[in-house]
Amino acid sequence: MQTLEQIRVLSDERFLMMYEALAQEGFGPLDGEVAKLLKFRPQAIRKVPMAQRARKAKALLLAQKNAELAYEFLGTYLIKDHRELVIAFLDATGVAHENGMIDDAHDNLPDDEKVAAAVKELDEKYVKDDVTTYLALAAQQWPEITSIEKLWRARLA
Repeated sequence: MQTLEQIRVLSDERFLMMYEALAQEGFGPLDGEVAKLLKFRPQAIRKVPMAQRARKAKALLLAQKNAELAYEFLGTYLIKDHRELVIAFLDATGVAHENGMIDDAHDNLPDDEKVAAAVKELDEKYVKDDVTTYLALAAQQWPEITSIEKLWRARLA
């Protein structure tokens, strides 16, 4: 799935930045799973440096091939720190939403003819890595909109 491929190509530094952005009270977003992997008690995982936890979390996502968890991780990062990017894409492509959240993604599709222009506009306003991450999510969410997948894959090359 696209989100797993996106995580695979993220540098360790970029993944760490996302992981730290989602941390709450010293716990990373996947620290529960990392603690189980390392056979740590959940509270003890905070003694492990965040960079090491993030590397383990990335490796865990890729080893388990858990596309849903990868989607959730990337999506949470974007909604938490870059909601305006998500909203800009949805607005530009005609997807009905409430503050970036979509009720029925299957019947609420982006206009395929507006996707390329929307991405060009996003690239002018936002960090390219964040736009690429969003395209991975969108490609997985709307596989029938082939222009999203093509744009995302071109960016990976």
